[in-house]
Amino acid sequence: MKLKTLLTASFASTALCAMAPSALAAPNTENLYIGIGTGFSSLENDSEDVDDFVSDGADDFDIDDDEDNVFKGFVGYEFNPYFATELFYADLGRTRLEGNDDANTDLESNAYGVSLVGKLPLADWFELFAKAGMAKWETDVDGNLGNASVDLEDNDGIDPVYGVGAQFNFEPVLVRAEYERYDFDSDYKIDTFTASVGFLF
Repeated sequence: MKLKTLLTASFASTALCAMAPSALAAPNTENLYIGIGTGFSSLENDSEDVDDFVSDGADDFDIDDDEDNVFKGFVGYEFNPYFATELFYADLGRTRLEGNDDANTDLESNAYGVSLVGKLPLADWFELFAKAGMAKWETDVDGNLGNASVDLEDNDGIDPVYGVGAQFNFEPVLVRAEYERYDFDSDYKIDTFTASVGFLF
């Protein structure tokens, strides 16, 4: 009886020792992916809205250029073929305002945050997706509006971002195209259209 108990205890100890390294090992990285992309942004507001966003009570300037290049990076983790989460950073480019005496003011925006991604696989190599998340954003206002008597203000906040897209999986390479809206403020919304390339681990 003692021998049987001793053998059982020895077997249990051996099994626990064998399992310990697995339990303490790093999380599985096979579902990780990383990518970078570029495209263009488009401001969805008119000059009256943007005036409310950056100044106090002036309406004597126009939006001279509301499109610019976008650069972004993301890291994601796929929990299953239908659900993932992503961390992202995006340089959303510049919006140019034109004031009095040919003065120009630039609004430069960037954002980082996290999104939940719902996926719809249509084939092993192709899927559609939709995403929704929150972004910590900042818009720097650089310049002046000439004779306009306004106080221009930098802005920041935490607000929603959402989008849709399609992804091609040529493992270990991924290629995606997507549309996203950065809903910073009722007076300042930026749409982006990007193409990205990434790596599946």
